[in-house]
This record gives sequence, C-alpha cells and structure tokens, in this order.
Amino acid sequence: MELLHSGKVRDVYADGEDLILVASDRVSVYDVVLPTPIPDKGKILTQLSLWWFDQLADLIPHHVISATDVPEEWAGRAIRCKRLRMAKVECVARGYLTGSGMRDYLRDGAVSGVPLPEGLVEASRLPEPIFTPSTKAPLGEHDEPMTFAEVEKEVGADVAARLRDVTLAVYRRGAEIAAERGLIIADTKLELGWDADGVLTLGDEVLTPDSSRFWPGDEYRPGRVQFSFDKQYVRDWSVSTGWDKTPPAPEVPADVVEVTRARYVDVYERITGTRW
Repeated sequence: MELLHSGKVRDVYADGEDLILVASDRVSVYDVVLPTPIPDKGKILTQLSLWWFDQLADLIPHHVISATDVPEEWAGRAIRCKRLRMAKVECVARGYLTGSGMRDYLRDGAVSGVPLPEGLVEASRLPEPIFTPSTKAPLGEHDEPMTFAEVEKEVGADVAARLRDVTLAVYRRGAEIAAERGLIIADTKLELGWDADGVLTLGDEVLTPDSSRFWPGDEYRPGRVQFSFDKQYVRDWSVSTGWDKTPPAPEVPADVVEVTRARYVDVYERITGTRW
C-alpha cells in the first residue's frame, strides 16, 4: 500500500484500485491538529459513520466497499472504499444558528449569503435548514464561507444544485433520526464526490462528532451556548488557554481528554443504541 495523503485526522492509502481510509485518534480544532490524541476516537467515528451510511443509502450511494477487508492493525478504524473525484467545496447544512454561522449572522444578517430573519439568538432554530458551503482549505489554513453563487461559479449551476439538495436531504434525514433518540443535530459537514461511473457519492465520514454538532434535546434552550456531544468541549478548552488558534497547539490535559472521549462514546451509544 502507498500513503497518498495524511490529513488532519485521517490517512488515505492506495491499495490497487481501492483506497483504505484510516481514522486516527488525532483531533483538530480551528483547522489545527492538537498534539494530544483522544483514545478510541478513530474507531468510534468509523463505526458511527458505517451506521449512518446504512441509514442514508436510499438517499445517496456511499463509498464503502468493506469495513473488514482492511489491514489487521487498523481493524475497526479503517474502511476499504471507492476512489472518488471530490467536489471542490465543503458541503455544510445548518438547522440551528451557532458557531461561525452565528458570527456571520451578527455581522451580515446572513450566513453564506443566505439572509435570515432579524432577532435570532445563539442556538436559534432556523425557519428551515440552509446550505452554507465553504472552501476546502489546505492543512493549517482556514475554510472560508462561500455563497451559492460562488459554488455555481466553481462547479456549475446543475452540480451546485445537486450538492445543495443532497446535503440538505442528508441533514434532514439525520436530524429526524437523531430527534427520535433525543438529540439535536445543529449542523453537519459532508464530503461528496463522483465515482468512476460519474455517480455522486457520499464519502469520508458522515454525521459524526467531528463533522456535526450534537445537542441533547431535553436541555435545549435558545439564547445560550448548548451542551455539545462533540469536540466543542476541547474547542472551548483550547480558547480558555489563550491560544491564538495557530500552530503549534497546546497539549491537552488528561481530564479534558477523558471528558472529550466520554462525549464521543455517549453520542455513539445514543445514536446506534449499541454499547461501545
């Protein structure tokens, strides 16, 4: 096998015509990889993605060939998958206003060029989910918001519409399933691409704590920052240290690692109904 790419949290190997996608225990915040891993994180994300791929298969094909035909050393954290020609944009759907979306709204009254009603507050539920794409930045650089018109210019009107529609459909399905389990999915980021036959395909990971914000539904209160079952805890810790969000990132204390791992495990168990 040949290492093709080592990303923020995943490594990609070539194995003949297939790819082996390996989810590490690395964690990134603000597009910077922290020096301290979160134990089992890669396995949790891989297994949760596999569960979601099954739930979404009628909406869009996925890239998974096998979750077991992988090198033994990566068992549980790797998948054998199709090669895809990836879309040149990050496909993001938001159902609630938080994070960078909240900051953009306060400045512009809009997110990625989508105008929103006046008077929204932190964690407001949006009238309907919106497509808020961004650029794909190189490692160590920050993704930048894109308007839909900019996506159309980048990939063409028909492809842009298809990316938007699929992203929103996946978000809606995921949010519906999560709601049945007492969870809110505030937003999510998808990776979409085309297989060898030109079929739009869902790749990478899907609806995991690294690509989405999960909130407990019974504690949801607009107007304040919500409890998150994702890496928001380690994001908040990193900000509290005074770190300027540029490399190198600080080492993560053991107690923060433990809490972050527990949140990954918790959301996995709530979503799948399976003990970790």
